Parts: sequence; structure tokens; C-alpha cells
Amino acid sequence: MDNLNVFVGVTSAAVVLQTAILGGMYFSMRKTRAKMEAIADEVRTKTLPVIEHAQTLLIEVRPQVNNILDNVNHSSRLVRGHIERLDATVNDALDRTRLQVIRADELITRTLDKVEDTTEAVQNTVMSPVRQFSGIMHGISTGFSFLLGRQRNGRENVGVPQDEMFI
Repeated sequence: MDNLNVFVGVTSAAVVLQTAILGGMYFSMRKTRAKMEAIADEVRTKTLPVIEHAQTLLIEVRPQVNNILDNVNHSSRLVRGHIERLDATVNDALDRTRLQVIRADELITRTLDKVEDTTEAVQNTVMSPVRQFSGIMHGISTGFSFLLGRQRNGRENVGVPQDEMFI
């Protein structure tokens, strides 16, 4: 029996210890719950009005934002149309400019060909007879000079090279 009394005493002490621990946990949880309720009340009083105000602001601003989005969409369509027309105009101007450059190139080429043909014709009709006449005149002049005795020896008009004059 003595063992039984010890067992009952130890079991009683364990139950009392468990009761003390559970009581401590109860009071600790009660304090934590009070703190959590205080925090929840503070959140309700401070953040809920802000959330409600943001919601009303979104409700009020939504039509304006939709209007702005519609305006931006309309403006982008207008700009796209203007850009397409500008692109077509620029392409047309470039095509016309290319055509004019081709025409100017052909005109210049034809003009240069005509100038070349004219130069050739002038060479053949004017310069060749002038050269022939000049050659004939030079021949006649040389003949008269020879006949009149101005140039009898071919060495008289030949100059002395510079190297022979060096002393």
C-alpha cells in the first residue's frame, strides 16, 4: 500500500502541475486574444475607412478613366489614319522624284551625246581644214624661207645643250 500511496501522490502532483500549465496557457491566450482584438479594432477604425474611401473614389473615377481611354483610342486611330495618308503622300512624292531624276538623267545624257556629236562635227568640219590649211601655210612659209636664203644649214638654229656649256 505504501506504493499505492506514492503512486496516487505522484499522479495527484502531475494532475496539479498540468492544471497549472493549462491555467497559464489559458491566461496567456486570453492576453493574446485581448491584444489581437485591440489590433483588429485599430485595423477596423483606421484601414476600413481608407478602403471605403478608395472604393468610392474608384467608383467616381471609373467613368472618367473610361472616357480618357476612349479618347486615347480615338486619338490613336486618327493618328494612325494620318500617318497612313502621310506615308502614301511621301511614297507618291518619292516616286515622282525618282521619275523626274530619271528624266533629268536621260535629258543630260542626250545633251552630252549631242555636245559630243557636235564637237566631233566641229573637229571634222572646222578643225581638220584649219590644220590642213595651217600645215600648207607652214610648208609655203618654209619654202619661201628656203628660197629666200634665210635657212641654208639646218644646224644654225639648233641650240647648244646645257651640259656642253658647263665649265
